Amino acid sequence: MSKTAKRLTRILSMVPWVIAHQGASVGDVCERFGYTERELLEDLNLVFVCGLPGYGPGDLMVAYVENDEVIVDMAEYFSRPFRLTPAEALGLLASGSALISTSQAPEVLEQAVGKLASALGIDPDEAIVVDLAGEPPLVRVLRQGVTESRVVELTYTSLGKGETRHRLVEPWSVFSTLGNWYLSGFCRTAGGERVFRVDRIQHAQLTDQSFAPPLEPPPPEVRYTPSEDDVRATIELGERARWVAEYYPVEVLSDSGSEMVIEFSAGDASVAARLLLRLGADARLVAGVETEAALQDLRTRILARYQSQ
Repeated sequence: MSKTAKRLTRILSMVPWVIAHQGASVGDVCERFGYTERELLEDLNLVFVCGLPGYGPGDLMVAYVENDEVIVDMAEYFSRPFRLTPAEALGLLASGSALISTSQAPEVLEQAVGKLASALGIDPDEAIVVDLAGEPPLVRVLRQGVTESRVVELTYTSLGKGETRHRLVEPWSVFSTLGNWYLSGFCRTAGGERVFRVDRIQHAQLTDQSFAPPLEPPPPEVRYTPSEDDVRATIELGERARWVAEYYPVEVLSDSGSEMVIEFSAGDASVAARLLLRLGADARLVAGVETEAALQDLRTRILARYQSQ
């Protein structure tokens, strides 16, 4: 096994264990997984910039050491064993086989495709035709709630705070965009319109409660509905950071062409802080006490990590 494969295997073993053993010390993790302290910090730094597509501030995992405790957060999808559905397995097999046919695939991919094909009972040398809708399993339940105007109960992990909560939602529409599936509707728990990403829903079930859907529901699109409790930050974007206004639901306060000033709202100040850290010199925080404090805290923790190596 190559050095990279060994490192990836160790990371994929370490992350779920740390999530399941909150408060584990650096020594515990190093002893269990054969790390030196430097190697552990390097892997945590790598995990820190990984996450779900589209890799925005609310999509990335959080991984760091604090008071000798190893902390991995916003990575609930690693908290349980990953299982491919038959549709996902066939799609993965087809993609891998297509790359192998170009004669540019590494040997390790050929080995992986062979093992996957064997598990599915398929001869990898045979032609594979895949015609899949690509719908996650929960989409059917959510769509039934929309069709029958029935309230659904969700177990949902928020993008901003990483908190997992139970919610009662009046579903309006289920749609796919930007490579992800979403549910839009009225969240009774939050008391307002919300858009939920389906891959963040851990469990969904129909209730016996019905509701009257709006005559003209909002169009099915990804948007964020700010609440009164949101943290707001005024941010000045340079030319190379203008994409933020297109990618995130923000309010544009002014636009001179070369610079744009926006109001960024989120349930947690750390969301805007991580965005600012990612943008670097291409953005400047104009106003936002909570965001400034979160940004300073994030910089301090990252700097401390590098200084300890």
